[in-house]
Amino acid sequence: MWAQRETTTTREVLASEIPAGTKFTIPAGTNLQITQSLGGSYTVMVPMGYLARIDGKDADAIGIEPEQETSEQSASPKSVEDLCWDQLRTCYDPEIPVNIVDLGLVYGVSLAPLADGGNKVEVKFTLTAPGCGMGDILREDILQKLLTVPGIREADVQVLFDPPWSMSMMSDAAKLQLGMM
Repeated sequence: MWAQRETTTTREVLASEIPAGTKFTIPAGTNLQITQSLGGSYTVMVPMGYLARIDGKDADAIGIEPEQETSEQSASPKSVEDLCWDQLRTCYDPEIPVNIVDLGLVYGVSLAPLADGGNKVEVKFTLTAPGCGMGDILREDILQKLLTVPGIREADVQVLFDPPWSMSMMSDAAKLQLGMM
């Protein structure tokens, strides 16, 4: 992540309004302020005065070289479950610069072997506010990242609201990072 940076879109790009999650198109030549760059996605301030999320696959539209996948997973003898948790730590709330694991949004990860090989991973997570429209977008981000884990062939990602999230669920590292300790 870097400090805020101004940019201009080089082409039309699909974005999601924060926190509603409504998809809309940002025209080419639009001046933006990048406010957050974490987990392969970008939070931008659009000229209309609200925040939007742009997927990493569209980084070129805002003048950024797309991030390259690292082969760190193959160099480490971690379990499939540990690799799933590592991927979850690359998912970020678009308004808060802390990953969803440290925010306490992930309630659980479980693996089940599939009859024809590989595993199915089930993740249950929540949102910081029940009315947040970013749930489907975060769910899809989680799903796509989990399907890149070696040994994972299927993923079921569920958004739950019980128990409701509270700041007490945050890790000490997250509280420290956000100046709450």
